Amino acid sequence: MKAIIHGDAGLRLGEMPLPKAGKGEVVVAIKTAGLNRRDLYIPDRRGQKGEDLILGSDGAGTIEAVGEGVTQWSVGDEVVINPSLDWREESDTSPEGFRPLGVPDNGTFAEKIVLSAEQIEPRPAHLSWEESACIGLAGLTGYRALVTRGQVKKGDTVFVPGAGSGVVTFIIQFAKAAGARVIVTSRKEDKLKHALKLGADRAIDTNADWEQELKDETIDLVIESVGKATFNRSLGVLKPGGRLVVFGATTDDVVDIDLRALFNNQQEIVGSMMGSREELREMLAFSEKHTIRPVIDRTLPLTDALEGFKMLEDSTQFGKIVYTI
Repeated sequence: MKAIIHGDAGLRLGEMPLPKAGKGEVVVAIKTAGLNRRDLYIPDRRGQKGEDLILGSDGAGTIEAVGEGVTQWSVGDEVVINPSLDWREESDTSPEGFRPLGVPDNGTFAEKIVLSAEQIEPRPAHLSWEESACIGLAGLTGYRALVTRGQVKKGDTVFVPGAGSGVVTFIIQFAKAAGARVIVTSRKEDKLKHALKLGADRAIDTNADWEQELKDETIDLVIESVGKATFNRSLGVLKPGGRLVVFGATTDDVVDIDLRALFNNQQEIVGSMMGSREELREMLAFSEKHTIRPVIDRTLPLTDALEGFKMLEDSTQFGKIVYTI
């Protein structure tokens, strides 16, 4: 079968053996798959030298085969893949054994995938196949950061630096559905316009003086994923007693913090990463209730997958990049 492979020969479109369903497993014929920033970073952590592995954490498709003991699914069922392996119940941190799908396990950038029957959910009825492909990782990450860890509530003002990522496009929609006010930043005018169209209440230039721009705002919650370039500026606009949630670091991941300002302001800094199956199901139900859809920048055939990697590396996209298979 065709797949996007990383091995000693680098990242490429190649051939891999067809998977077979073992006990408790299903084979899903992938129709669409979503590209994530994680896919840019994992090739160098792919495991043993010489091993070809399939990238990709997100996908949607139809069940092609079921293994022994699988009774809750049938051939032909339309499903989305849960990219959070072996994390079942909501918890403060991920359990031992948790890992995102896609290296060291074979991922979704292929015609078929085999995985545990526990790792799939019914495809949301309100989403297209393309939208279904990219709600898993980004939607779950955004939901846990905003709702579980951020404890967003109606009337909060949420500040999110960096408006273009797939996770942030979910956070904007989730926060608005929860009754919050949303302010985002970007260096690019087109991304600011897209964010406002998506529902953000304000969109400001990342290079602006945030404290001056936001002097009339009370920022209750910051959701950070940029890193060193914005971290201390985010703390600077967060209200005393406010919470800053970090789910990623697209720039340098080591920052210096003014501890005196932090404890004087009694602010909280909270880490967040992906989430559990319980939270995924909550997120899917919340999305269906509020008709929340992934924002898709580009849809590409699997044969043009490397073009999508280049777009993500250059951060030119607004929202998700999806592969059709």
